[in-house]
Parts: sequence; C-alpha cells; structure tokens
Amino acid sequence: MSVKPNIEQMGFVDTITDQLRDSLSCEPNKPDFRELDLGSPVSPLRPRPTGLSNTTTTTTTTTSSSSSSSGSVSGRPGSNNLVAKRSDTGPNNNSGELSGSCESSPTVPDRKTFNLKPGHARSESLSGSGSSHPLIYSGQSSTANSPPVVNVLPAGNICPSGKILKTGMNPTRNSRHDVLGSGSGNYGHGSIMRGGGGGGSSVKSGGGGGTGEQTNVCVTMRGILGNRVAVGSMGDAEEVKRAGNEQYKRGNFGEALSLYDKAIALAPGNAAYRSNRAAALTGLGRVVEAVKECEEAVRLDPNYGRAHQRLASLYLRLGQVDNARKHLHCPGQQPDPSELQKLQALEKHLSKCTEMRKVGDWNTVLRECDAAIMAGADSSPQLFMCRVEALVKLHLLEDAEASLSNIPQLEPSTNSSLQTRCFGMLPEAYLFFVQAQIEMALGRFENAVTAAEKAGHIDPRNVEAAVLVSNVRLVARARARGNDLFKSERFTEACSAYGEGLKLHPANSVLYCNRAACWFKLGLWERSIEDCNQALNMQPNYTKALLRRAASNSKLERWVDAVRDYEVLRRELPDDKEVAESLFHAQVALKKSRGEEVHNMKFGGEVEEVSGLEQFRAAISLPGISVVHFQVASNLQCKQITPFVDTLCVRYPSINFLKVDIEESPAVATAEKVRIVPTFKIYKNGSRVKEIICPSRDMLEHSVRYYSF
Repeated sequence: MSVKPNIEQMGFVDTITDQLRDSLSCEPNKPDFRELDLGSPVSPLRPRPTGLSNTTTTTTTTTSSSSSSSGSVSGRPGSNNLVAKRSDTGPNNNSGELSGSCESSPTVPDRKTFNLKPGHARSESLSGSGSSHPLIYSGQSSTANSPPVVNVLPAGNICPSGKILKTGMNPTRNSRHDVLGSGSGNYGHGSIMRGGGGGGSSVKSGGGGGTGEQTNVCVTMRGILGNRVAVGSMGDAEEVKRAGNEQYKRGNFGEALSLYDKAIALAPGNAAYRSNRAAALTGLGRVVEAVKECEEAVRLDPNYGRAHQRLASLYLRLGQVDNARKHLHCPGQQPDPSELQKLQALEKHLSKCTEMRKVGDWNTVLRECDAAIMAGADSSPQLFMCRVEALVKLHLLEDAEASLSNIPQLEPSTNSSLQTRCFGMLPEAYLFFVQAQIEMALGRFENAVTAAEKAGHIDPRNVEAAVLVSNVRLVARARARGNDLFKSERFTEACSAYGEGLKLHPANSVLYCNRAACWFKLGLWERSIEDCNQALNMQPNYTKALLRRAASNSKLERWVDAVRDYEVLRRELPDDKEVAESLFHAQVALKKSRGEEVHNMKFGGEVEEVSGLEQFRAAISLPGISVVHFQVASNLQCKQITPFVDTLCVRYPSINFLKVDIEESPAVATAEKVRIVPTFKIYKNGSRVKEIICPSRDMLEHSVRYYSF
C-alpha cells in the first residue's frame, strides 16, 4: 500500500529547476518573487537531471547477500537498518550521516562526492528544491529469525514522496532509488539523529533479536520527532517570506522588511531572503544597507546572479562604477544592456568631473555632477557634495546652503567596498571637507574648524584635507585677532589682521565686510565701498555689507546709490526703524540734490491722535501725504488693524499717519461723513484722494505704498 506524502506539510516550496531558472533572472531591483514564490512544488518523484544534484544519499538494504544492482548495498549481517547521513565535516568524514541544511539557495552547486564506509555503494537522489531533508530508506532483512517490527509513524509525520510498504511485503529488485523501500523500518522524512555510541553516526540495531529492533525503532522515532521541528521551521520561513513578497508588491516596504527579517531569523543562511531584504531596503531609500544585504547574499551564494545584478544597480546609484562593473560582469551571466549603458555614461561624467575639479573649472564640474546624477547616481552623497563644493567656489552660497538639505545621508561603514575613494579622499572625509568650505565661506569659523578637523582625522594621509585643516585654523585665528583689535578701536591693525585672513581665504565675504567696517571708521569710505562690493559679489543679500555700503555712499553724498541700498534693506527688514529713518533722510537729501521742494522734513514713526475738527483740518493740510484712520476704540476690527497701522508708520516714514476716534470726535466724523469703522482716508496737500472702508492689510499697504514718495 502506498502512502502519498502531503507536499505542504513537507515544506517543499522550491525545486532545483525553479531555483536555477530564477537565479538567472536579471531584475535587480525587485524581490525574487518567481524564485522564492513557487505555486506548485515539483514532486520528488519527478526525474531530475543528474547534473543538478546537490545531495548524495546512501541507500542501504540489510540483507545477507551482496549489494543489488539497483544501488542498494548489503550491510553487515544482523543489521536490520543502516542509514547514512551526508557529512558536512569534509570529504574524509566516514560517519555515514546525511546532514540537513535549511538553506534554500537560488543557485545549485555542482554535485559533490562523499566518501562512504567500506562496503557501501552510492546512489544519488534529490530532496525537494533546496530542502535539507534527505530521503530515508529502509530495507527488510531476509534473515528468518529476525522478528517483524510494527510500522509506527507518529501523527502528522512528514514523509518523503515514495511508497511505504506494509510489514512483510517484499520490495521489488528494480524499485527506483527515490522510492521508499519495503520492510519493517519506521522512518519519516528527515535526518536520523546521531548515534550515541563510539562517535558513530549511523543508527545500528542491537546484536540480534528483538532488543536490537526495538532500540532501532526508539532511535528512529526520536529522529523523526526531532526532525519535524527543522522541517516546520523551514516551512514557516517560506510562509513568512511569501507574506513579505505580498507586502512588497503592494509597496508596503516597511512591512515587507519586517517579514523578511523574521524569515532570515528562521533561516539565516538563505541567500534569497537576504536579497529580498535588500529590495525592501532599497524601496525605503536605505541604499547603503541594501548593499550590505546583497553582499551577504553573494557571500552565502557566490553564483547568485540576481544578487549580483542588484548589487551592480545599487553601486551605480552610489556612483561607484568600479564596484558596479565587477558585479555587472559576473561570471556565467550576460550583463543587462541598459545597466551597462548607464555604467558607461556614468563613468564618462565622473571622469570629466574629476578632471575639471583638478583644474578648477567649477562650471564644468557643476554641469558634470548634474549629468552624473541624472544618469543614475541619484544616491551618491559624494556627487551631491561635489555639487555643493562647485557652488561654493562659484560664490553661489545661498544655492550651496540650500543644496545641503538634498544630500543623501551617508551611513558610516567599515565595508571596504563602500569606502571607495572619491576624488582621492575617503567618502566621509570628503563630506566634512566640503562642509568646512561652506561654513568658512558663510563666516561660521568655529564650525568650519570642527568640520575640517574631522575630515583630517578620517583621512589623515590626504593632502587636500591636511592643507584645508591648516588654512581654516589660520583664517579663524586671523578673524578672532581682527575682532579683538576692532573692539579696542585699533582699526588700522584690525585691517591688517583681516587682510592676513583674506590671503589664505580670498573668497571670505565676512572678512571683507569686517575690513570694510574698519575702513569706514578710519574715514576711508571708498575703500569701505570696495570691500563691501567684494563681500556682496559672494553674498548678494549680505545685510551688513549693504548697510555699510549705503552708509559709505551717504558719507560721499552718493544719494542715488544710498537710496537704492536702503530700499533693498527696507524690503529685507521692513520693521527696522533705523533702516526706515536712514532711507527717509537719504530720500530727502536726494530730492534736495535734484532741486525739488521738500515740505515734510520730519521723520515719522508714530501715529498722531486727532481730537478736534480744527486740529484735523490743520493736520491734513500739511504738505505731502496724510493717512487718517477713523476708528472706535471698542470695535473688534479696529483693534485688530491698529497694530498694523503702527507698523506702516515705521515702514513709510515720509507719510503722516493720523487716527480719529469718531465717538470722542463726532464733529470730525460728521464733517467727513464717516459711519462705518474702520475707515481709512488718504489726503494729499489737504485734498482727499482715496477712501477705503474695512480694508484688508494687503489692500491698505498697497494704497499707502502707492502714495508714498
């Protein structure tokens, strides 16, 4: 009577053929669905190509005659059951055990030859698709005095595909090697536990009679029960992996990663699980971690083509063309044409970028960096930092500072493949190298020193890093000495100190601006303007440089230039009263220089309160523009807009701002016919030019700006 095995219980989730097929797949950025998710496992009874066998099973039949032609081998007389187990200890191990590994590898190693005990022949069989559980065979003794043993199988026992014959039935001579033999042996699917005597590995019966048979049954039962745990673990790992694949397909990379972690915990040596984990990490943008997982997959199975392809793709994203090429041209597989084209384009741009960086052609460096990123190196921190360095050298500091937020995070790594040098410098050192440059250019000297020292510490042999550390320290020291001298009002010496710093770092806008302040104090306004211009060439919106240049132009009575700078500052600092007052006086002086009549020479800054009709008429009759706010103190809308009117008074000092409470001054309200508050009226030289009822803030400021000179 034959018993058909339950394939799902056996945990056979892959077959050798399917593994080989999927190992040749070249989809580097997707999890191994086909390889790892097989719909219908192939029965172990299906004939297999002999070249794909990765398991050598020794089959024995205990008879008193010599070995049969079918490959069964006669054991010593009196031995009813002799099971050999593959040894993992090397070719010279003659223990006779078949080891059970739980790994499910995407590629199949070549057939291995194992030494057997003298007198044992070898037959070959395959367990299911990477399963580590060899097929177990039992033989029926032909000895007449050997008592029959009842066939005992525990509940839920997992059996290999084949036939289990009832006790007493004789096996046929021409039975296939992957079919269970007949007899009274009680074997489930899995490895036999190691014997306890003499270090031997095979399970032996007692010297004779029923005692030996009974011992064999007990040992075999323990082997079955113990092995069910291993089979179950492998099955559980496959189920967890399948669930992870489903989450990956839905785009739930975090959930998929968690499930792959659980599968790896159950089967740490499975290369495919590692590769799938790398795919999930890539989906989460954790490229460096994905590289490490792929490298582990390749370590577990050096012939794993899909892991090599995925590694090549990841290295291209990191801008590491040499590492990418090594895995793209993996022995035994054809490189993906699109990935090969991407590698060639990326290599071209990186080579040009390196060459132009050496000669200081920063416009070309910036262009080649952008081209390399577009070509596929979208996760390379080094390329993004090179782009920042080019922007700093081109004095585009605002763009450089904004670009810092777009740089992919570089995770510290001791992996040599991830420490590939960038422009002759270790990657992490280069990041600090560029950071020091931008900190110095922006005047954050302490931060610059810290970053430069980190770069030098990480890559102490790099000449560029060593030179930068020295320069940054000297520049920071010169700036500190100049500041101390300025505070002591030793302005000439302070100019010299700042000049020493500029010799080492000619593109430092802060040092130029500080020296401009010294020139201003010394009354050398032309020199002050020159240094301000240098600083503003590097930082166009440098507020202090604009203030000092405007002040120097005012001293030289260059009112057009002074007004222009002050207007820029007013837009940048709309609520700064000092800037507003300086602009007002510069505008008045400009009008006078042009021969224009100026009526209002008083700088505003406060809203004047009007209580009587005569006072009101006198205030609005003054030359220039007057803005009157009609209000009621208890009105909510009036309370909300009043603070904004005070702000406008500072922003537009050339305009007279007045306020009238219509409840306290009903005569003014009656004369101006004001019934709704808040109401704003604009007068020019005593004549009303505009009236606005309940305006928004934007509408009110737009009208005020329009009438301001």
